Order: sequence, then C-alpha cells, then structure tokens
Amino acid sequence: MTSSFAIKFVAACALSMGAVATFAQNAAPVEASGAWVRAAVAGQSGTGAFMKLTAQTPLKLVGVASPVAGVAEVHEMKMEGDTMKMRAIPGIELPARQAVELKPGGYHLMLMDLKAPLKAGSSVPLTLTFEDAKGTKSTLALDAPVQAAAPMAAHKH
Repeated sequence: MTSSFAIKFVAACALSMGAVATFAQNAAPVEASGAWVRAAVAGQSGTGAFMKLTAQTPLKLVGVASPVAGVAEVHEMKMEGDTMKMRAIPGIELPARQAVELKPGGYHLMLMDLKAPLKAGSSVPLTLTFEDAKGTKSTLALDAPVQAAAPMAAHKH
C-alpha cells in the first residue's frame, strides 16, 4: 500500500466514523471514532464532546482546544455518594490498543464559554493533546459533527 493511498484510506475511514483527522508530523498515534459534539443554543455557555479513542501505544489524553470555546477541558462525571459530580481532570489514560469511550455521564471533553451557538449539522474543530510516558506531547486535530443527541448505536437482530 502506498503512503498516499494509506493516508487517503485512513482519512476516508475517519470520515465514515464521524471524524476528520488532520495528519501532521506531530500527529498522535490515536484513532478517534464516532466523534460528536452536543448542539448548544443561544445563551448556553457550555457543551460536551464525545468519541472513542484508541491509542497504538500507551498515552494519556491531557488536553483539548477548540476555537469555538473560550475554555476546553478534559472532564469526568462520577457518583460521589448519592450525587453525580462533574469535574476537570488532568488526563485520561489510554492503554495500548484498547478503546476508551468519552460519553455522556462519563469521561468527556467540556467546551465552555462558547463563542456562538453550536447548531446541529455544523462541525466543531477540536485539537486533542496526548502525552506519552516520557512526557513527549503529540496532537490529533479533527472536526466533530454537531448533533442534538447521541448517535444511535447500530441495531442488531
């Protein structure tokens, strides 16, 4: 497989999974699949971004940035006693070749201080930052479609 064909093939696969990855010299060896951002209406200051991440080598997701938000953070939601709490966390461990799901009610990316409403049918550029065990950082840029609700899982009979 030629390098050019391989890049086009991977890009086509990413498109079909709801994310467009930008390939660069410092690109993280991470696959993002099923990426989406929850729509936000006028006056709403924040929303979440969700996806599955699969790293080829052990990495940690340590940051996110987007031009649509004044602040973007890695978050988790978890039960503390009888209360569900959301908080920023320093990162999410990504074991090698194991999908880690960022989803509503769990790990997710929080986009706050939105600069404009996010309408279903548009897309949001995201840049994810990863760090390996040696502290070397890499990034993955993608465009996530904006949707009113989580995509439906494939229905099996």
